[in-house]
This record gives sequence, structure tokens and C-alpha cells, in this order.
Amino acid sequence: MPGTNLTREEAAERKAVIGETNYRVHLDLTGNIPGHASPETGDEANFISTTTVNFDARPGSSTFLDIVADEIMTVKVNGKELDPAKVYKDSRISLTGLQENNSVAVVAKCQYSRTGEGLHRSVDPSDGKVYLYSQFEVPDARRVYAVFDQPDIKATFDFSVAAPSEWEVISNQPTAYTPEVAPDDDSIRFWTFKSTPVMSPYLTAICAGPYAKWSTAHTLASGRNVPMSIYCRQALKDAASGDVDYLFDITAKGMDFYNSTWAVEYPYEKYDQIFVPEYNAGAMENIGCVTIRDSYIYESKTTDASKERRVVTVLHELAHMWFGDLVTMKWWNDLWLNESFAEFTSTLAAAEATEWKDTWATFCSGEKSWGQAEDEKPTTHPIVAPINDLNDTYVNFDGITYAKGASVLRQLVAYTGRSQFFQGIHNYLEKHKYGNATLDDLLSELEATSGRDLKKWSGLWLEQSGVNTISAEVRVAPDCTIEELALVQTAPADNSVLRPHRLAVGFYNADDDGNIVRTDRIELDVDGERTVVSDAQGRKRPDFILINDDDLTYTKIRLDPESLRFALGHLDRFTDPLARAITWLSLWDMARSAELPAQSFIDTSLKALVTERESTTFRYALGQVNTAASFYVAPNRRDAAIGQVSDELWHLAQAASAGSDEQFQLLTAYANYCVGSEFDRRTQGLLDGTIVLPGLEIDNNLRWFITICRARAGVITNDDIDAELSRHDTTENREFAYKAKASIPTPEAKQWAFEQALHNGELTNSQIEAVAEGFGLNNRPELYAGYVSRFFDSIDWIWENKTFHMSETLICPLSGAGLYPQFAHPSDLAAAGKAWLDSHRDADRALRRMVEENMDSSLRVLKVQKYNAGL
Repeated sequence: MPGTNLTREEAAERKAVIGETNYRVHLDLTGNIPGHASPETGDEANFISTTTVNFDARPGSSTFLDIVADEIMTVKVNGKELDPAKVYKDSRISLTGLQENNSVAVVAKCQYSRTGEGLHRSVDPSDGKVYLYSQFEVPDARRVYAVFDQPDIKATFDFSVAAPSEWEVISNQPTAYTPEVAPDDDSIRFWTFKSTPVMSPYLTAICAGPYAKWSTAHTLASGRNVPMSIYCRQALKDAASGDVDYLFDITAKGMDFYNSTWAVEYPYEKYDQIFVPEYNAGAMENIGCVTIRDSYIYESKTTDASKERRVVTVLHELAHMWFGDLVTMKWWNDLWLNESFAEFTSTLAAAEATEWKDTWATFCSGEKSWGQAEDEKPTTHPIVAPINDLNDTYVNFDGITYAKGASVLRQLVAYTGRSQFFQGIHNYLEKHKYGNATLDDLLSELEATSGRDLKKWSGLWLEQSGVNTISAEVRVAPDCTIEELALVQTAPADNSVLRPHRLAVGFYNADDDGNIVRTDRIELDVDGERTVVSDAQGRKRPDFILINDDDLTYTKIRLDPESLRFALGHLDRFTDPLARAITWLSLWDMARSAELPAQSFIDTSLKALVTERESTTFRYALGQVNTAASFYVAPNRRDAAIGQVSDELWHLAQAASAGSDEQFQLLTAYANYCVGSEFDRRTQGLLDGTIVLPGLEIDNNLRWFITICRARAGVITNDDIDAELSRHDTTENREFAYKAKASIPTPEAKQWAFEQALHNGELTNSQIEAVAEGFGLNNRPELYAGYVSRFFDSIDWIWENKTFHMSETLICPLSGAGLYPQFAHPSDLAAAGKAWLDSHRDADRALRRMVEENMDSSLRVLKVQKYNAGL
């Protein structure tokens, strides 16, 4: 894999050498001006980076600077010019014979990225405008300037940029003065930014281009004004203009909520949010210069689930300004704490400070289900994962780091008490601000405020992997009162850890209208194998008993037999969105664990969708039904199950309220199946207007979604797709077109897609992702029979020739399947995966993990199919 790794041991050795540090970084981006490209200014592929690093060091010591560059042009150490060929190797500049005070100057030709790592360059085909943005987490500041690229060598930074005069340039700090036009060339402006506070390199940022801009300011309780701006591509300006006031309002509400919740004022001079194209992640918490994927600028109708996720994303990145930025981990093993805390507090802020009051239900349906699924894979790891090097870090941006960690933090709040928890957070932030800290530093503050011994708690919850299951045992007297209600906790066979839980048990009954409502609630501590709920004794047995009501702890639940029967028949009548989400997740977990027939889950879910109004729960339920029908039912019943679901979704879409979120989701879910004698007629009718669903506009994105589905069904050709793209050629529409072409169900289309994803160096990261996703979309095993061996034969080449992110995109992405042919026979996939692992025992841990996770998904399909075939 290009670039170089960094071990934890190397980082510790370098930290022991380096003291106070300042960087002066100048980037020459003027090669983007027509006619200005030259070896001195760079061009459309490269830019010139000049870095001066002033730092203290232990006299006589040696260390190295990180930089990934096409060419190191000059290196000067303490006034002495060195031969780059002698000191630069494996993306490191060797530094020897250091003094107490040192100055190193490096001029390098660095490469613009097309993979979303380093300084990414994107050209908008709709208007030809060029946009740049940086992405430096985990260790990619080194792709832009010379740096000690690790989180515990904090420094101050002075950035300056030469750029086209019509561009905006944004960094972590405001400009020191008004950008100046070059005296001899009015096509160039020079931008100089104020010195930053002490910060980690991965949190620095540069964005540049003709971005549209909106500005305001928010007044804090102290009276201080915080300038805020929002930026996006010019092509998205009209779409964004209707949203900026709302986004500013959400940001201000979040800032006030965080300021008051942990009583530490927003610590930085400004807060900008830049919506950027071709972005790999959801967003990135660069200090004062947050980057966010610009699919969150809505040109077309989107779901309420997406709108809510955008709010949580905005609040998540804002939370990082304190937790992760102001106080930063020493090494990447505490990455989970940054992400888990931001995920927990952003959900809390959305629920308590915005109109999205049911965000904990969406957290349960989405994030928690993700975390539990990750925790049951053979590659699961403790929340505090052993991170030995950077490659370990990459693969731990997962459901355990984000979702399980956030759920466990919610349990910690219940365990310590809310006021005690946030007082501890306040103390932690005040004590370690502008520095680095560890989990132990946080726990010591929480112990002091709560009076709880958290060392054992941490050992069980944070340092052990796996998810427990808590089930209910109910003994009922002849008069229908409860004689005993016991909660039984079990652990996975390979990790017999039982944990303490603070949780609630809810009693639910049907009211006079047939709605299922909570009539009683008992909160208690659960520990060990069996806990009797003493307060339940003598109470009337309710219709339904919900373990972990309010979702206070991280656990799987199993309903008692009577409650299970009740849930299967009455899920659609539960009035509380969170109780519904918890119950639905439990049913889904049983289905994917071969404990509940896939058909029963499908039938219950289709009935419940009629009344479900929580958009994220709706979205995940549709996805789970798709998985159950496409993968989990017995193979000889699959076509019937898919046909049943497809027909029911079409009828539900027709019956849904005009213009509603449910109507939109139901229609797209229907189209996604691409089956049935009526599919071609219905989808063509939607496109040409001969079939209309009241209140639903077939806008750009929906039109492309239907087009992709029609390509998957084989009813359109490449020429049809090209004609659709010619209507409106944009960044997003090109990605849609690539996906559509890759999804055509012919051997020629699959061959084209496989080769494009691997070998077309002109494609952007997002286009490669679109091609890979389209490649694997067809539920036709015969199309992929030859790709089982081709996929596994390609893994080594991918790993050696692609960046980590692109390797992950092609082999085992966080969502989707990449080039893994998921619809091939699962036994063939599992056997090929095992053979690869057996022959690659010394492969990088991160690469082996990807292969193991793919194999696990196929083994699960085999297990669940076998169970359903035996019913």
C-alpha cells in the first residue's frame, strides 16, 4: 500500500524527543489558474508546499518528519542544505544531530488527491469550477506539508496560501488581514491566516475554491460573538440558500446546549462549515473549519431520516470542538472516546435542543443495530481497542468505535447519574484543555464526581468485547399476578463476560382504543447471571414486558414467550417510538440469529410499516425486510418472498399520504426490488408521467434512482443512461450514471465494472465507489459465479496499489459490499475466504479483518438459510 505506516512505539519515541513546535506552511495553488502551471507553481496534478518547522528537541537526538510527496525539492536543517535523496525515504525525512532549538525547511511538490485523502481536487462538470478541500484524519496532513503527524505532538500553525483571485480560502483561523492581490498579477491573491491555538496536525484544514458563502454570528451567554459561515459549491448555491438559516440555527442551539451542559465555553475564534464534494466520510471536525459531505445539501426530495441525520452530524462535529479538539487523545487507541462521546452528545442535543425529539429511537434503530452487528463478528474488539499502528486505526472507524461506544456512554450516564457525569466532563475539559489525555484521565474525574468505582466497570465494559443478552423469565400466579420476574444475562460462548447494567423494565398494555401504552416502569441494577425484579412481584402480568425500556444500556434482549407473541401481533400498535424501535430491533436480531423465521419478521414488519411514522425506524425496517427476503429466507422460497414484499410495498406506496415521507420511502423500496411483470410499466410510467403518485415529484435524484433500478432490471441500456446524463451533467449525476451502467445484469457490464473499479485511474473516489456498488447489486447468482475467484485473486493487488480508503471501498466498505460478489453462492464465498486467509496468515491485520468480515457475512447467510429451510 502506498505511503508508510507508523507504529505506536515509533510515535512514543518521537514524542519523547520533540518539544514545543510551530509550523509555518505556505501552499501555492496558483497552478489551477489557466496558463500559470509551471514547475515552480504546480499544475492540475500537483501543488507546491513550503513548510518551516521550528521545534525544541533533546540535544543530540534523532527523529523524522512525515511527508508524502512526489518530489522533495529542498531540505534545510538548522541552516544547512541537505540532499533530499539522502534524507528522504519511505515518506520520511530523517533528522539527526538535533539541537535544543531547531528549524527545518522543506519545499515539496505534493499531489492533489482524487481519493478524498490529503488535499482533494474536484472539478464540477456542470460549470468546470475547481474545488479543493483537505482531509487529514488519520495521518494525512503529511500529504500536504512536512509534519510530525501524530495526535500528541500538538503545535501552533501559521498557514498562508497563494490561490486564484476569485477563490475563497478557508482554514482553522480567520485571516490575519484582508487577502491581497499579487502586485504583478491580479489573477492571484495571497491569504494569510492568524496563528492557531495549540492543536493536533490531523485537525488542521485548508479548503479553497470559488465556494458560495453565507455568514452570521452567534452570541454566547458571555456576550462573545462567534462568527459562523457556511460554504458550498456554486452549483449547489440555490439549493443551499433555503437551508443556511436552519443550519445556522441548529449550530447555535448546539453551541448553547454544549456550553451549558458541561459549562465550558466554545473555545475557538470562529466556526465554519464547508460542504464538499466526493467526500469519503460524513464530516470531519477540523477546528473552526468543519468539512461535511455535500450530499447533505438537498437538491431533490430526501427522507426525514436523512434530514435528522444531517442535524445529528452537524451536532456531532460541533461536540468534537471540545471533545477531541480542545482535549485530544494521546494515541489512536482512544479514538473511540472522541467518536463515542460526540455520537452520544449529538444525539442528546438533538433530542433536547432541537425539534427532533425522537432521536433516541433513531439511534436505537440505526446506530445501536450497527454496533450490535459489528460486535457479533469474529473481528469484534474491545471499545478500547489495541491500536499498534495506523492500519489498526483505519479499520476501527466502525460500529463499535461509534455506536457501541455511544450506547455504553449512555449506560455510564445512567450508572453515575447525569449531573455527576457532566460535572466530571467539565472537570476533565478544564484540566486538560489544549492538551492530550487518556481514558484513565476521564474516569478519574467521573469517579470523583459520582463516587462510583469505575475501574471494574471500565474493565468489563470498555476492555472486553462482545454483547450480552438479557432475557425475561416470568412466573405468573393463577390470579394473573407476577410471582417472579427474573432477568437472565448470558454472554457469547467465546467471551463469558457478564456486565453490570442500570436499566428499566416497562410494562405495556392495550388501552381502550387498542393502542399499546406503557402502564408501569421499574428501574433497577442488573448484575450477574440472574437478577430478580423484586418490585414486579404481585403486580398484574401485563400484555407485554419490555426489557431495557428507554434503551439505557447496551445489550441484546430476548422477550419472554408471551411478550414475543404479543409483539409479533401488535408491533404496529405501540405508540412510543423508542419502545417500538427497541422491540423491532429485538425481532430483527432474532431473525438474523436464526431464532425467528425470516417470513415472520417480514410479515410483522410489513404490517407495522402501515402505521410507522418515525423515518429512521421506517428506513431501517425496509432495509431489514430486504435483507430477510433477499438473503435469509430458504433459497427455494426467495423469489416468492421478494415478490410478496415488492407487491405489498407498491400497494402501501399507493395508499400512503400524498407527498409523505412514508410514500417516498415505500416507492423507492419498491423500485429497489426490480422484479415483477409490472415493474417495467410502472417505473417507465413514473418517469414519463403516465403513472402518478399524488404529491410525489419525480425530481432529479428520484429520477436517477428509478433509472438505476431499471438498469438493474435490464430494461434499459448504456445509451439510455447516457441520454439521461445529457439532460444535466453534474458531479452527482455522473456518479449515478456510473452506478447504473455497472448494475446492468449482463456479463459485459460486470466485466466493465470490475475493470473500471480496479484500473481506471481517471475516476474519482466517489465514482469508483459508485461503480463498485453497482457491480454487486444484482440478485442473480449466475452473474457472479466467475467473480468469486477473481475477487480473491485481486485482493493483494488492491492492497499494494491503492490507498487504505480505496482498498476498503473495493474489498469491504462500511456500507455495501464493494467488489465482493455478495449474491454469489454463500458457500463458495465462505470457502474462498477461508482459503485466502489460510494462505495469507502474515497479511496485514487490517486486510485480514476485511476478508474475515466478508466471510462472516456469507457464513451468517448460510446459517440463517439453513434454519429457515428446516421450518
